[in-house]
Amino acid sequence: MTASVGESVGTGPRGEAGVEFGIYLPQVALEFESMVDRALECERLGLDSFWLFDHLYTPGAPAAPSFEGWTLATALLARTSRLRLGHLVTCNTFRHPALLAKMATTLDVISGGRLEFGIGSGSYEQEHREAGLPWGTPGERADRLAEALDIITQMFEQPVTTYSGRYYDVHDLPNVPQPVQRPRPPVHIGGAGPKRTLPLVARYADVWNVPTYALDRLDELNRAMDAECERIGRDPASLRRSVEGVLAIAGAGQVDEVVELARRRYGQPGYGLDAGGFAGTPARVADRIAQLVDAGFTSFIFITHDRASTETLELLAGEVLPCFPRPGRPAT
Repeated sequence: MTASVGESVGTGPRGEAGVEFGIYLPQVALEFESMVDRALECERLGLDSFWLFDHLYTPGAPAAPSFEGWTLATALLARTSRLRLGHLVTCNTFRHPALLAKMATTLDVISGGRLEFGIGSGSYEQEHREAGLPWGTPGERADRLAEALDIITQMFEQPVTTYSGRYYDVHDLPNVPQPVQRPRPPVHIGGAGPKRTLPLVARYADVWNVPTYALDRLDELNRAMDAECERIGRDPASLRRSVEGVLAIAGAGQVDEVVELARRRYGQPGYGLDAGGFAGTPARVADRIAQLVDAGFTSFIFITHDRASTETLELLAGEVLPCFPRPGRPAT
């Protein structure tokens, strides 16, 4: 484990206490300017972050237009000035970790330190087979990810890196300039697997993201994560905890309509619409968030029922966000 795990991460809002809110908007069947417009709306309304996916095409919908995740992230950061941006999550098997660390470092520098670095072992076998990329067993992918994280975190934190492993080798590799955020851009790892994922989170992550499919086990996973941190000698309080969930929010007279739309789009069990509990009026959503804040979760990344319409973003920003202390700002 690197010495910097658990230290305050970032030169901006991340180094301050508060509850953070982001929007996850997979770049599916949306034109570039539409993605820019939504990112700018999030920034205007005071949301903290904006998240993309990292796939070669949309899983299950290969004919739907979609943009490459890191290229799009670069363009969006160039068009915004405060909003932080990341991927839920970067697919480790797409890129050599030395290249990925250089890409991430470059983007952190040119954005003035606004990168959130999310990474995972890969989630969609078919695109790997079609592209001729290695897939492997879950254990092999987890081992690859561990080695990649060793390389990436070293490159973030020091100007020269040497590493020798089963899957990757780098020798006296420079990474200059270094990232703006010190000791590094925040490293997010998402997942809920106790055998492979939670140990990687405890060892490497600054932020643990609980994905939609695991929202029905939050208490159990929280305890398991605490135990894993304690097992390796890490203070569990040093790990920031985030939740990914479907948000269906509306005024009292529109709740049924909005929840029905969310159920049509995100009603499958893997989206955790019911388990998440982020459906209803702003007051009800705020109450649910408050429950999770009490349980130690301080970052909320929402997939909205209507693909981040201005109306929904304004309702979230105007009636839910002020209920919580934000980075650098108290609750009102």
